[in-house]
Formats: sequence, C-alpha cells, structure tokens
Amino acid sequence: MDFEVDADTRAIGEAVLRFVEREVLPLEDEHRAVLANERTLFQPDGRFVPELLVLRRRIRMRSAELGYYNLFGAEALGGAGLGAQAMAHIQEVLNHRFGPGRPLIQTVVLPSPFTNGLSPVLRQLAPAAFARYREGIASGDKTLCFGLSEPDAGSDVFAMKTRAVRDGDHWVLSGTKQWITNSPYADHAMIFALTDPEAAARHQGGVTGFFIDTKTPGFSVPRLINTMGHLGGDTGVVVLDGVRVPDDHRLGAVGRGLAVAMDGVNAGRIGMAATCLGLARWALDQALAYAKVRKTQGVPIAEHQAIQFMLADSAMDIYAAKSMIQNCAWRIDRGEAATAQVSMVKAFATEMLGRVMDRSIQVHGAMGLTNELRIEEGWRFARVMRIPDGTAEIQRRTIARQLLGGRATDL
Repeated sequence: MDFEVDADTRAIGEAVLRFVEREVLPLEDEHRAVLANERTLFQPDGRFVPELLVLRRRIRMRSAELGYYNLFGAEALGGAGLGAQAMAHIQEVLNHRFGPGRPLIQTVVLPSPFTNGLSPVLRQLAPAAFARYREGIASGDKTLCFGLSEPDAGSDVFAMKTRAVRDGDHWVLSGTKQWITNSPYADHAMIFALTDPEAAARHQGGVTGFFIDTKTPGFSVPRLINTMGHLGGDTGVVVLDGVRVPDDHRLGAVGRGLAVAMDGVNAGRIGMAATCLGLARWALDQALAYAKVRKTQGVPIAEHQAIQFMLADSAMDIYAAKSMIQNCAWRIDRGEAATAQVSMVKAFATEMLGRVMDRSIQVHGAMGLTNELRIEEGWRFARVMRIPDGTAEIQRRTIARQLLGGRATDL
C-alpha cells in the first residue's frame, strides 16, 4: 500500500494555504482589535459579535467561489468529491500551518466535514427539496447544524426523547437537543427524532432525520453553552416546540435515521483526527523552536535530555497518529467500512494532541501558559476533542465489539 500524497492533492493543499495567507490573514490583521480578545469577540450572551459573523460569511463565500469550501462535498451534491485521503492531507496541512485559535480559519475556509457545507447527510434529502437549498449552502451564504445529542442522550442515542409525529404530509417535532455546534448561527438544521419509540427501545431503528429551516415557528436556540474557559462560542441548546416539517424534508427512510447520521459522523471523525494531527505538528514546531533559543545553565534547553525526551515522545505520537490516519483514509477510499479503524484514529489522535500540547507547554515553562502563544488554547481544544462525535470510551467500546465480533481482523 502506498500512502504517498499525489501531486494534485498536494497542489490543492498548497492553494488553500495560499488563499489563507493572501486573503484571510490580512483580514485578521485588519480586525485585530476584535479578534485578539474574547471580551471583544463575544456579545454578553456568548454569541459572536456581528462583525465576526460578517467576516466568517465573507470568507466562506470567497472560499466557495474559489472552489475550496466544497472540496469534500459529494459530486452528487455538486461538490468536488475528494476522498478521505485528500481530506486528511488538506486538513492536516491547514492546521499545521496556522495552528489553533483562528476563528476566521477553522471550520470557515473548509467547513466541518459533516455538520456544514455539502454534508454527506444531504444525500438523503429529496432531490426537489435539496435543489431549493443547494445554492445557499454550497456558496457558503447559509450554514447548517447537526442535532443528534440531547441532555440525556449523547453516546446512548436510543435514549433520545425528541419525538416526530406524522400529521398528514408533515411531521411535528418536539424536544430538546444539546451540545449542537453552530446552532446559534445556523440557517438550517439536520435534526434526528424518535418516530417509533418501541423500535428504538429494542435498538432496532425507530429514529428518523429531518432537514429544518431554523426560522420555522417553534425552533429556537434559547442559550449557548460556554466550554473550557471561553466567554462564548458556537455550541447551543436547541428547543423544538411543535415544529412542522414537510415529509419531503425527511432525511432518508423513516426509522433509518441513525444510519444516515453515522454516514456523516464517520467523515467528521476522520476530519477531526487530521485536524488534531496538524495541530500536534504545529505544537511540536513551537516547542522545537523555543528549545533552541531558550537557555538555562548557559546552554539551550534543547541540550538537556529531559527536554529532548519530551520532543522525541511528541514526534513518536505524531508519527503513529499520521500512520493510522493514512491507513484508515486509504481503507475508506477503497470502499471499506473501516468501523474499527475510524474509532481508533478518532480516539488516538484526540488523545495524542492532548499529550503533545501538554509537552509543548512544559517545554515553554511559564511562557507556555500565556495567552499570546496560543499553546494553552490548543491544549483546551485538545481536551474538548475527546468528547464530541463519540467519546474516547465509546470509541474503545466500538473497537472491542468489532474485535470480539470478528469484524476487525485485518489491522
């Protein structure tokens, strides 16, 4: 097996980097007064300030205009249809070059692989319905959110309480979703609800997906959820109070919603792992550069074995994660389900990033704790990533079940 990145993929990755350097970084500098401090980045209720939302929309639409925003969207939806290997490479190089804490870059230049843009979940929307929304989504003008988790139903999806009841040619949805990324700003939502509670109780389906305009009466985001030291963000609580959804806005067959959801989640896990890989490489670069110039006892700290071991451990972590991600992406592009491998890379890469960020802080000493270097922000991001899209423990459960069931013998 050959994991060498082909010339076309490398060229696309380099083009994305040039776009950011040419058009996004100047906007960062121009709007530094807003972007440099969370007290100016967020409104009192935790939502992004309007200036930031305008900038993010501007960058999304420009990225789409140049062909980058929809690189990973399926060709059937009008995207470029790049595979998992290309996605992994491009996400890695983007995050390696620019690092954490860039609200005009992360999930803006390239959308989150399944919760925004031309999500694979949209393949399940009726063609006539999708045609009405495609231009707004593909252009970056409109954004999405993905509502599966609830206050009492995260990894235990079948414990969800949101209900969808058929009413003629519509469905009526009622319930609460929680931890929903981009929900405070989304124009459309992909929401999953119980349509057959008895089947769900038997873990035999019973969940159906729906595509909803967030301006529909009864749809609201009453509050944001601030996480890990942030004064605001993009994660919210969604309340559905008798929301009426046309049947042609259903995502796939009735009762098959979890299969639809997982089609998107697995793409997201690969993208997340590649993002973590890129950020880990960035963190190691920071540690290496600092270790060569910071002196103690008259010599650079890079000459101390204690520092060298931390650098070496981070390099080993990064090499292992990269090898796993490349192999997993290769399997997916060959058409394999790669269920165990996807769980492995999601769990390993997110945990690996935490270790590498922590070591980078340690190498920097007190400087590593300062806001200006962004390493502590990278550490907080790493800690968060072990939770969404299936916790590290759920990934291990999936891996074990695949092993015990004889479905993961080709490792």
